[in-house]
Amino acid sequence: MNIVKTDIEGVLIVEPKVFGDSRGYFMEVFSERDFRAATGLDVHFVQDNESMSSKGVLRGLHFQKSPYAQSKLVRVVRGSVYDVAVDLRAGSPTFGKYVSVVLSGENKRMFYIPEGFAHGFLTLEDNTVFQYKCGAFYEPSSEGSVRWNDPRIGVEWPMVDGERLLSEKDRKAPLLSEQPYRF
Repeated sequence: MNIVKTDIEGVLIVEPKVFGDSRGYFMEVFSERDFRAATGLDVHFVQDNESMSSKGVLRGLHFQKSPYAQSKLVRVVRGSVYDVAVDLRAGSPTFGKYVSVVLSGENKRMFYIPEGFAHGFLTLEDNTVFQYKCGAFYEPSSEGSVRWNDPRIGVEWPMVDGERLLSEKDRKAPLLSEQPYRF
């Protein structure tokens, strides 16, 4: 696997080795041993999640507060997304900044997002299947969110046909300046 560092410390793009021939392809999606050797991170994932979304669905920007903060390793099985991680770590030189990557079933890239970040994505194709490994179990009482279009963060979401589809909760999420929680 190839590890690509991003402009924000701790957020990584993971490019797995893909072996293809006339029959199709094979790839090892995740090996804790190999991930630790490549990144130096001792991450143990406890929960896998999957969603399917139509084109234009925007999910996020979500996080879980300590002590249930989650690291995530995300990927797209089918379709494509514009994926975003926002630094919410108090005292971080990149607090409020974001890093983004396009993940697709075709490019097979993965995105590692450590604890202390909000995460969200916009689907770029219909029937996009998104999977993620989580370093902590989901805890509803711990969830938080930051508004997807917060001008302080300034995510440059790509345009897709039609309107962006958001949950009511995501539409009404607080701005970063209104967010009482800091990691």
